[in-house]
Amino acid sequence: MTDSQSEKKPLLGAVNEGDDGEEEVLEGCGGTMACNPHRPLHRYLVLAIMCFLSFGSYFCYDNPAALQDTMIKALDISESTFMGFYSWYSWPNVILCFFGGFLIDRVFGVRMGAIIFSLFVTAGQVLFAAGALVNHVWLMNVGRFVFGIGGESLCVAQNTYAVKWFQGKELNMVFGLQLSFSRVGSTVNMNIMQPIYQWITGFGFKNDYTDLGVVLMIGAIMCVFSLFCALALSFFDKRADRILKRAAVTSDEQIRITDVKDFPLTFWLLSIICVGYYVAVFPFIGLGLVFFEMKWGFEPSLANNVNSLVYIISAVASPVFGFLIDRTGRNIFWVILGTVCTIGCHALLAFTFLNPYVGMSCMGLAYSILASALWPIASQIVRNSQLGTAYGIMQAIQNLGLAVIAIAAGAIVDSSGYLILEVFFLACLCVALIAAVMLYLVDASRGGKLNRSAKERRRLAALKEEEEEEKKLLD
Repeated sequence: MTDSQSEKKPLLGAVNEGDDGEEEVLEGCGGTMACNPHRPLHRYLVLAIMCFLSFGSYFCYDNPAALQDTMIKALDISESTFMGFYSWYSWPNVILCFFGGFLIDRVFGVRMGAIIFSLFVTAGQVLFAAGALVNHVWLMNVGRFVFGIGGESLCVAQNTYAVKWFQGKELNMVFGLQLSFSRVGSTVNMNIMQPIYQWITGFGFKNDYTDLGVVLMIGAIMCVFSLFCALALSFFDKRADRILKRAAVTSDEQIRITDVKDFPLTFWLLSIICVGYYVAVFPFIGLGLVFFEMKWGFEPSLANNVNSLVYIISAVASPVFGFLIDRTGRNIFWVILGTVCTIGCHALLAFTFLNPYVGMSCMGLAYSILASALWPIASQIVRNSQLGTAYGIMQAIQNLGLAVIAIAAGAIVDSSGYLILEVFFLACLCVALIAAVMLYLVDASRGGKLNRSAKERRRLAALKEEEEEEKKLLD
């Protein structure tokens, strides 16, 4: 039964098809707009839970950044040891993102996969906090490693859920909302962890590292909250599969890990855009504090405000641009626009003394445009049954790029300064832009499927629906 057909059913006592081919009657609360999987309101309520699926992961990922000075002092560690907390998270994901996606597609399924990865995130944060409680850095590293196993793979599960529930509907807006909530998690962490630490110190624990451990354990509550969201999503998704008979779509399809070799050129171009763009944004933010202090003479608090603009603006703008892209289509054009605007932002910051609020604000908008338009394209390139694997590969390539470029960026600053670093970031963005133009040309030569307007996509979807109905009548 198609979505358009199902929406013609009555709201109360709606009739839907069950697994056995007979019609299943939804009565009482189950047949209302909020509980009927055929109704848009139910999708939006599930979306609210979906957005919080990775909230705890993003909140706790930047716990070290929010407590940097406190952590170094309480644990009596060096800056390099402190940065190791991020390294232990990043390196495993070069491999684990790919296998996490494959496990979602082939072994666990998205429901069990999301729960398992949420458990890893929660367990990792608890170990990280426990290590601080007893002042064992090695245990904290183990915690970050375990946290990393689940963190990025959980994002793959979240993306797979989004496509499963919203493909052909408001997918770009959904990706924008998910991005927005992830940035809200990072922003909330940055603003509340230090005050919580100051509050905890008032309890008079004997050691500073004990205070730190308690604060990190409080942060683990957010991971537990996201775990409950994973459990709730599993329930609603299983119920929707039964009512909408979605589970039968891919149940007979055999997937092999070697299928990645058959992914088309457009997918690999999309991955190049992803890594080329993101390595010019996140490592720059990581090194931006000192850059703004040195070039514009800002105080640390003001420099930090400027440096956080990309996160703050993207949290607000991503859903807006996602909604706009849903209404217009033309995803590749939006990707090119976001890349070009980011090149302009880096050029302003590198070669002018214009107030950096301008460049960073524009970068926040450009980042929102690209992120909202880029990730949904994958769902138009590969089969639904391979989406977990596809998103896993993109996340793995992105993590490899971030890990390597972060090291390279630090070396460039040490040897040549921030101007050369900005030139390096501009070169990365140019690679992304070239890949985006090539993606447009390759897609155009194959019929322009990826860059269709929203109106054209709706028209083709309607034609396909009519053909399927005619085929059913003939059968």
